[in-house]
Amino acid sequence: MGALASSRTATAALAVLSAPLALLAAAAFVPQAGELRHVLNVGVYDNVVLGAGAACALRARRVSRDRLAWLALGAALLAWGAGDTYWTFWVAGRPSAPSPSFADLGYLAVYPLAYVALVLLLRARVPRLLPSLWLDGVLGALAVAAAGAAIVFPVVHRTLGGPPAVVATNLAYPLADLTLVGLVVWSLCVLGWRIDREWALIAAGLVVFSLSDFLYLWQTAVGSYEDGSPTDLGWVAGALLLAWAAWQPRRRDERAAAPPTRALLAAPVLFGSLALGVLVGNDLRRVDTAAVVLAALAIGAVIARLALSFAENARMLAASRREARTDALTGLGNRRKLLDDLARADAPPRVLAVFDLNGFKRYNDLFGHPAGDALLARLAGNLRRFVAGRGSAYRLGGDEFCVVVRRDGEGPPERVVEGACAALVEEGEGFAISAASGTVLLPEETGSPSEALRLADQRMYAQKQSLRGSAGEQSTGVLLKALAERDPKLGAHVDGVALMAAALAERLGLDPQEVERARLAAALHDLGKIAIPDEILRKPAALTEDEWEFVRRHPLVGERILLAAPSLAQVAPIVRSSHERYDGGGYPDGLAGTEIPLLARIVYVCDAFDAMTSTRPYAPALTVAEALEELRRGAGTQFDPVVAEAARALVASGAVAARAAGSAPARAAVA
Repeated sequence: MGALASSRTATAALAVLSAPLALLAAAAFVPQAGELRHVLNVGVYDNVVLGAGAACALRARRVSRDRLAWLALGAALLAWGAGDTYWTFWVAGRPSAPSPSFADLGYLAVYPLAYVALVLLLRARVPRLLPSLWLDGVLGALAVAAAGAAIVFPVVHRTLGGPPAVVATNLAYPLADLTLVGLVVWSLCVLGWRIDREWALIAAGLVVFSLSDFLYLWQTAVGSYEDGSPTDLGWVAGALLLAWAAWQPRRRDERAAAPPTRALLAAPVLFGSLALGVLVGNDLRRVDTAAVVLAALAIGAVIARLALSFAENARMLAASRREARTDALTGLGNRRKLLDDLARADAPPRVLAVFDLNGFKRYNDLFGHPAGDALLARLAGNLRRFVAGRGSAYRLGGDEFCVVVRRDGEGPPERVVEGACAALVEEGEGFAISAASGTVLLPEETGSPSEALRLADQRMYAQKQSLRGSAGEQSTGVLLKALAERDPKLGAHVDGVALMAAALAERLGLDPQEVERARLAAALHDLGKIAIPDEILRKPAALTEDEWEFVRRHPLVGERILLAAPSLAQVAPIVRSSHERYDGGGYPDGLAGTEIPLLARIVYVCDAFDAMTSTRPYAPALTVAEALEELRRGAGTQFDPVVAEAARALVASGAVAARAAGSAPARAAVA
């Protein structure tokens, strides 16, 4: 359809149809071209108008878009061409031309058809309009009609007279032209003055057509009109402009965009000023009564427009406030709405509970973010239904929700929290969603909204951390059980390393959270040995280079296993680096010095000490003193010197002797 509208054939045909306009213009402006003017009037003029009508009708037949509108415009031009042809050959040459005649039927048929076409074109572009835009169109039409009536009607009055049919015909033309111009202005206002080539050509064609009518009326009234004069060019030019408009290409998205703010302001100001000018002019020089009435109606439309704008702005402001306090995804109140509700001075005693979803990140990773958004919307609906009639639900962002519920006989706060948590539960194949919570009693615990949220967040994250710790402990227990089943001696070894690593981390001044990470990493540092074959793991002799290469991969295996458990992912990098040497000679990455995480350096020293003081398939156990000497000799090369010295001091103090020594000789030496 777009290719047809922009085809070269249509462009060439329109160019040929437009060529006679240059001849008509030359004849109109050259006084000596009277004979040529007559020939063009009789043989060319009407045919160009009829050709333009045929072009519009063909456009309606070949292109489905706006078919009825272009059929109406084509019919309008054909009616005008037929009426003018009748005038040229049957009326113009008679001594006394009948009025009205059949030519007038063709001329006047243009207007209702053009009105219909404009409305159809506008309806296709703007299916839904703000009432203020419609009113802008009415205002523009009234103001333009008032100005036109003030200028044209005095001239029309000079030609009035004769039988009623003659008076009605003479009045019909200016009224129809003013209506047409007003309708064009109204359409442009409704479009927000954002017009493409098609609408620009349509508007120009209809306005030029009407202006030619006004000039004709003026010249007829003063007796200066001549056939073939420049006035006649307007009718032909208007018809050609409409023909060109019919074949303009248009984008697929034909809907009119929202008009800019300046256009919305300019229309009532401009047209209101025009109507006011007509009324002021009436005081200076009497204008036609119709112009005064139209101008007064336009001023009334300006007042109505102001009232309507105020009402629309009030509604938009209210909607904006609602949107600013509403979560777009779930429709629940957002954090701003929550803070506003918490700040109410007249609120009864309430429970504030904040929730954070467990398992939501995994759900997103498994099913994607669109599915995650749908899950949040479902859970929000559950929460809204749970608090209906007794409080409000909110989404604070991400996977955090909140409820504020009145305490008026609904039972203890714990029951409210349990019910809300139950509303935030969903399970399915491969996933389980639950919620951690934090609760604050208002106003007993605090009257400050921000402090209430801080307390609730703090308690919620404490519970979430507790749940994570519990999950980590459970996962660690399962893995250590598997390791012990694989090799009971290996299970005992990691127990000793874990106890010593926790004590050493504490001695080095690390915070409790890091101490716990050190303990977990030490307990799991040999997890990857599950993948080492028995013939290598239990070999009494020294390992070959190929066997050592197999062993050196076990920290990577351990890291991969731990990364699969979210509660243990925090210790995975420590396990990976737990066999790196301070001088860079360790494995698997060859890290050196402070490139190695501190907790991994701690685990490495504790692992070495426990191994040296335990009986191994390829070496007897050392005494504690011998092991401590090995730590001293290896400080700065094999071991971090600071960590090695702290380990020596720790063992020398007797704080871990009974726990870390893995053999009877070692325990005896310590004693």
